[in-house]
Amino acid sequence: MKGFATSKDAAWRKAILGLNQLPPFSPVVTRLLGELSNEDVSFTRVGALIEKDTVVAANVLRLVNSAIYGRQGTVSSVRHAISILGINKLRNTVLAISINNLWNRLRPPQGWSMRDFNRHSSAVAILADQLVLHVPVSYPEGAFTAGLLHDLGKLLIATALPDLNRRIEALGGEDPELRLAAEQEVLGFGHAQVSETALKRWDLPVAVLEAIHDHHQPPAAGRITLGAVVRAADQCVNRLGIPSQPGIRVEADPVEPLFQTGVDRHAVRVLDDFQRELAAPGGPLASAIA
Repeated sequence: MKGFATSKDAAWRKAILGLNQLPPFSPVVTRLLGELSNEDVSFTRVGALIEKDTVVAANVLRLVNSAIYGRQGTVSSVRHAISILGINKLRNTVLAISINNLWNRLRPPQGWSMRDFNRHSSAVAILADQLVLHVPVSYPEGAFTAGLLHDLGKLLIATALPDLNRRIEALGGEDPELRLAAEQEVLGFGHAQVSETALKRWDLPVAVLEAIHDHHQPPAAGRITLGAVVRAADQCVNRLGIPSQPGIRVEADPVEPLFQTGVDRHAVRVLDDFQRELAAPGGPLASAIA
């Protein structure tokens, strides 16, 4: 047991230290996300910041001119686009672009698909954000962030502990639930714990950290939390064939996980809205896999 504890501690330290490989956000994006978090956010200041980042500006304009917004004519002004999108959609798009840029600077092990990881994370974020429109939870504004970052621990484990990660994949096979059990068997901890601990360094809201930590825990009876919403979104996205890595496959009803959040009457509408936003040019998913 002592040997196991020692190896567990060493694996934990190595996984967490993997976050040090990530560079900080660019100064423009840092200022922009800070501005978008303010209650008295200024569209003028936000517009001026976005105009300084050509990648963000291009994605914002592409999104607002996409079919999902059904507009006649072309919007060519960033500030006009911001007024159409609104602060929430703008924040989500900027965050998705920024996180994708960070992930792409990592060098994951051979066989790891960053494209699949980004696509899955963005899809979970989009669906979680759709769910909280219909499910009353505390801190619903954190749904997109929690969904986008819920699997960071998987990336850190794969990057810092590639040999152990291959053992996890071999033991877990195609089933994401079996891979969770394999994490505990091989490492002595799970990726959700790694995600939460690593993200404390970014000073994220406590509600977001708790949701990320709890996103594999079954919801308590009679109480739907942000973590339960992320869990439902994660399971649904896996069942829709958008896994975080190749080799993961779940053949089951994708709607069933949504019922656990109490969204029964709106489940079809939620999935329809999700599919439309998923396909939007310039949206969070398009930004993540560009």
